[in-house]
Amino acid sequence: MQRRTLVALAALAATLSSPAFSQSGEIRIAHVYSKTGPLEAYGKQTQTGLMMGLDYATGGTMAVNGRKLVVIEKDDQGKPDLGKSLLAAAYSDDKADIAVGPTSSGVALAMLPVAEEYKKILLVEPAVADAITGDKWNKYIFRTGRNSSQDAVSNAVAMDKDGVSIATLAQDYAFGRDGVKAFKDALKKARIVHEEYLPQNTTDFTAGIQRVVDALKDKPGRKAIEVIWAGGTPPFNALAAQDLKKRFGIEVFTGGNILPAMASYKNFPGMEGATYYYFGIPKNAVNEALVAAHYKQFKAPPDFFTAGGFSAAMALVTALKATGGDTATNKLIKTMEGMSFETPKGKMTFRKEDHQALQSMYHFKIKVDPAFAWGVPELVREIKPEEMQIPVRNKR
Repeated sequence: MQRRTLVALAALAATLSSPAFSQSGEIRIAHVYSKTGPLEAYGKQTQTGLMMGLDYATGGTMAVNGRKLVVIEKDDQGKPDLGKSLLAAAYSDDKADIAVGPTSSGVALAMLPVAEEYKKILLVEPAVADAITGDKWNKYIFRTGRNSSQDAVSNAVAMDKDGVSIATLAQDYAFGRDGVKAFKDALKKARIVHEEYLPQNTTDFTAGIQRVVDALKDKPGRKAIEVIWAGGTPPFNALAAQDLKKRFGIEVFTGGNILPAMASYKNFPGMEGATYYYFGIPKNAVNEALVAAHYKQFKAPPDFFTAGGFSAAMALVTALKATGGDTATNKLIKTMEGMSFETPKGKMTFRKEDHQALQSMYHFKIKVDPAFAWGVPELVREIKPEEMQIPVRNKR
């Protein structure tokens, strides 16, 4: 009798201590991103932002409810098959509770089914293609990064006017094609007269630009090229060398980019577009903290994707604090659906229908300032989430 009582007490003690033990362990976060490859610059910024954001959101403790945050880095090299296998290994072998990434839209699309297979959350940052939270989406996918529609709708603000003829110049993969599709869908007045798709690694733009010019040069009214490009060699220097405004009255429009890429924007004073982030635009406490920390560590301002990594960290820690550090997937999903959280861009909210973070974008005009090595995007106005009708494209 006494022995059975001891066994029962031991079993009860194990039951009671089990949740406490699980709560005192680690919270393992896999970050799958392009540490190398064509989007290496973007990936490294995201990693910097993620770590700075986790530090800021946890008040420097790198823990939530006593559970230490452990970040496991994986380099997908921009290769979809590699990204897919690395995510599977992170969930199975590394026992990751949640994953963040990747950099490339092509890699992200390959990774989505893995999150569903392992029933673990993948927080997409910064891959942009609409399909990620659209027709390829599943309930384990959340995204803090903007999608192609947010880029497109905000850029249409600057360009969508009667009598405007537009040719698009984009990369021939998910990011470029989804970007053009979303841009076309967002236009109500302007007209697309040509779509030019070039390989991701293009360095000689002569033939592509010529086709774009041929499509536009004889059109009446305002004529513009909308550039949708990520990583590699952007086409802006090649476009500037053609002196298109002077020769044919053709303007160039584009979204924001990383600061080194925006050096070529100095060739286009007055160029308009809409950007996801520029460190000098948002006015809020989180952005001030990011800018100050980044200057302290790197003696330079944070960049486009640094803010994205920071936003992903803010989302994760906000959710984990709300669950008391519980990483059970269904509890996290329930918590994150409709959840608002602060970021360097201000408040973002995960839309319940597709888990896309709704967020502000910034209509800008380029100013050339000799104090900066890049064309400075001066704010025309903040385009708030409620102003943008971002379509829900999934089949939920």
